[in-house]
Amino acid sequence: MERNINLIKRVMPYFKKYKFILMFDLLCAGLTTLTDMVLPMILRRLTNAGLGKYNLTSEIVIKMAILLLVIKLIDLCAGYYMTRTGHIMGAKIETDMRYDVFNHLQKLSDSYFNETKVGQIMARITSDLFDITEFSHHCPEEYFIGFIKIIISFIILVRLNVILTIILFLTIPIMIVFASKYNRRMRKGFKEQKSHIGVLNADIEDSLLGVKVVKSFANEDMEIEKFQKGNKKFLDIKSETYASMAGFNTITKAFDGIMYIVVVLFGGLFLVKGTMSSGDIVAFILYVQTLLTTVRRIVEFTEQFQRGMTGIERFTEIMDQDIEIFDDEDAVDLENVKGKIEIKDISFRYNNNNEDVLSNVSFTIEPGQKVALVGPSGGGKTTLCNLIPRFYDVDSGQILVEGIDVKKIKLKSLRQNIGMVQQDVYLFSGTVKENILYGNPNATDDEIIEAAKAAGAYDFIMNLENGFDTYVGERGVMLSGGQKQRISIARVFLKNPPILILDEATSALDNKSELIVQESLERLAKGRSSLTIAHRLTTVQNADMILVLTEDGIIERGTHKELMDKKGYYYNLYTQGGRLMV
Repeated sequence: MERNINLIKRVMPYFKKYKFILMFDLLCAGLTTLTDMVLPMILRRLTNAGLGKYNLTSEIVIKMAILLLVIKLIDLCAGYYMTRTGHIMGAKIETDMRYDVFNHLQKLSDSYFNETKVGQIMARITSDLFDITEFSHHCPEEYFIGFIKIIISFIILVRLNVILTIILFLTIPIMIVFASKYNRRMRKGFKEQKSHIGVLNADIEDSLLGVKVVKSFANEDMEIEKFQKGNKKFLDIKSETYASMAGFNTITKAFDGIMYIVVVLFGGLFLVKGTMSSGDIVAFILYVQTLLTTVRRIVEFTEQFQRGMTGIERFTEIMDQDIEIFDDEDAVDLENVKGKIEIKDISFRYNNNNEDVLSNVSFTIEPGQKVALVGPSGGGKTTLCNLIPRFYDVDSGQILVEGIDVKKIKLKSLRQNIGMVQQDVYLFSGTVKENILYGNPNATDDEIIEAAKAAGAYDFIMNLENGFDTYVGERGVMLSGGQKQRISIARVFLKNPPILILDEATSALDNKSELIVQESLERLAKGRSSLTIAHRLTTVQNADMILVLTEDGIIERGTHKELMDKKGYYYNLYTQGGRLMV
């Protein structure tokens, strides 16, 4: 109970924004109970009158019918408002929460996404939030209506017969105690369902995105078998949950029967003694039916309640994730950036790693200088490139841009001044133009064309079916590797940053594409400070400085000629083929 209260407190701020809608919605919910509450008393009056206890006239009957008609019209209007506006309020709350969770995700560091499956995240910002929508609309209504009906029923029934009312209402807490056991099991089951559907979605996404690999290895059967295991496990979880639900419903139905038996038995005895009238018995049975309907609706809503609470719990799990990379209070904007970068004795290790990936690394990139980073795989080259724009923060040491520690620079300002071209190119599912425009959303068509020409992409773009308006497919699947890379370079040309990071930008390309892309990269790097990770040593011969980075740190530095004359690690790599595939 305390846990549920804490979770509800977490979502209350979202309700406050729509408090007047909620208040009117609850008012309408109260009005919809009028018919249920008044009808038994009207029938009680008619029954007693029919048995000769009161004088019944046509005028009284007509008045009662008119009263019932008015109440029913009120019920219809209030019900319409609840169904329409209440659901819209829930959808608005869902929209606000989805915005907040997406906004929070944008601020989380790469380490969170490295450790969390995309399918899990997608489930939390789609189906989980939909469950919260239903919860936010129905929860206040159902419990408010239930509370009103129980209180009013109790007041009316006590006036009819105190003893029978007390006996009747004593069964309700007993029912709650018995049902709570299954209620907890349902809650656990729904949470496991949410968790596993995220895993299942992630596996499906992984298999579909890698469908070419699956087909090339003829492993369709293996993927189907792997999917079926996850699918079967999901069925088992749902089966256990539905078993708990069945137990929950059986308990409540058993108490339904008990309450009717109580009314028939004790009501009949009171009727024999003459302490209750026939109309009182009719009213009692109708109010019991109203109570049972109310309890049954709450029971039916319990499933949605549990889904909603599970959704809130999973929502808060994301919102409670610490933002590791953030702006300091005294962070500043970068101005007049020339491109000087200083790496001062930095060390870094990933959260799940016991050893430093980088240890005591130091070097400086002067404005306009071209620095190449070479060395074996696993030496920390890519990690170093990710530390400069603060995708991660160093454990010790400093990284300075224009003499300012990157931790003291506003993230947006820092990253706006850095352009990255990576080996694994990511294109969004849109047109060529939209992907280039991502570099500068305010660019003109002429600027987009100039960027494409500078990247060596203009000619192939114009040969596409719709030119710049050609749809590239999910992750640019409809383009070749070289074409995707040139579009990504055009994107950086449009951004026009003073600092450039090239992370093995040509390693996945064929020789012809590599030559074209390399020429584009040289044009891009002209006049900018650049840090290039190279897999082919012949591409870095013209660098102003070459750094050889291994697990032992930077073991050599100098120009191509200086390192060749030294005849050390770099010389051996170059003479053995000049390709870093180790």
